[in-house]
Amino acid sequence: MSLSPERIREFVMAGHGDLAKVQAMLGETPELLNMAHEWQPGDTETAIQAAAHVGSRAIVEFLLSRGAPLEISTAAMLGQVETVREMLQREPALAQHKSAHGIPLLPHAALSGRVEMLELVFARGADQGSSMALGLAVGRGHADAVRWLLENANPDLSWQNFQGKTLLQLATEGGHTTLADLLRQYGA
Repeated sequence: MSLSPERIREFVMAGHGDLAKVQAMLGETPELLNMAHEWQPGDTETAIQAAAHVGSRAIVEFLLSRGAPLEISTAAMLGQVETVREMLQREPALAQHKSAHGIPLLPHAALSGRVEMLELVFARGADQGSSMALGLAVGRGHADAVRWLLENANPDLSWQNFQGKTLLQLATEGGHTTLADLLRQYGA
């Protein structure tokens, strides 16, 4: 079945956070499961990749249950330490994996909130995207991950997310005053 680019785009956009829409669209059109939308040449994204890079765990789990493939970035976001360890043992180059929009592995690991995951991927060479990783950990209120990233990953404390928000703004708007104080201690 040939699906329109608009329909694929709609499904991928829903993958960023609308579980009900993902379920409904996949129920109507199962072929959408692994279809990728091309945002620009060389930048494609599937619904599971969309869900993984924004930390939409419920959508990721739903899509996996329907047969979507498990990439290392998705496993990292889910906090599946042993799965990620096995993937890296089989294919060490996966430490340099980039998902949709060129997002490196470290930010996906930060979404898990698990220091053990951050330590694992960082030790294997996944050191790109430390500022984005810090921003995601701050936004989620993952205090242990924030502290680990500040102490080990050398993030740029002037980093801003795609909305132009600083790390301090993310912490403050999220009600994470302890994290805001910690960021200030490190010079943010």
